[in-house]
Amino acid sequence: MSPLRTALLQNSGHPGDPAGNLKVLDEAAARAAADGAGLLVTAEMFLTGYAIGGRGVRELAEPADGPSGRAVAEIAATHGLAILYGYPESHAGAVYNSARLVGADGAELANYRKSHLYGCFERASFTPGETPVVQATVGELTVGILICYDVEFPENVRAHALAGTDLLLVPTAQMHPFEFVAESVIPVRAFESQMYIAYVNRSGVEGEFDFVGLSCLAGPDGATCLRAGRGEELLLGDVAPKLLTTSRRINPYLRDRRPGLYSSLG
Repeated sequence: MSPLRTALLQNSGHPGDPAGNLKVLDEAAARAAADGAGLLVTAEMFLTGYAIGGRGVRELAEPADGPSGRAVAEIAATHGLAILYGYPESHAGAVYNSARLVGADGAELANYRKSHLYGCFERASFTPGETPVVQATVGELTVGILICYDVEFPENVRAHALAGTDLLLVPTAQMHPFEFVAESVIPVRAFESQMYIAYVNRSGVEGEFDFVGLSCLAGPDGATCLRAGRGEELLLGDVAPKLLTTSRRINPYLRDRRPGLYSSLG
């Protein structure tokens, strides 16, 4: 199996301006593709901005296959790489905090709705998703999706591990003073569930929030393969199937589980 070069776009774009954010995405996709990336991952709510208020969320929400979704599909097909982007999704009268994955040909591969909403703003603005594990295939890897707060629940990540996820994509809007999540929690999640995790954050001050950046790609060996600073960055790194195979053989966590002892956790 060949490595999947993965690009992490740490960029808050232009809050409230989907057209401007599509331009940022197009430019990043061109750069990532030129460097051999097969996948580009953006931050939570990248398409519209995060700190846009409940009214802004309702006004800018679109169906998965709406105008902005079609524009992202065109960008993916033009540059020949898969793209995972965060956006507010309108569906059947509800609005979800969603992340959509389109393939290198522009076809939709997966759409995930955030299941664990964080804080008053999210709980007032979004309906929680009810599907815990959403997966697709990119290259030769099984890719899964969670959003920000979701990954802080170990049960979510373990569910992906048991379903065979190789690379977990986590667009996020991580703010001060919770830097420890990016710095410590994410590498541990990758190690304990034996997968890669691409954790992609916003950066800078946006409304009342101070996003801390620190996007990373963590490996199944617990190492942080890539780490961003606090500003805008485009990082590129390889997700290596060989390391996954080796690490899973050496690390017995998943083999040594005793689920019968944990049934009360449900």
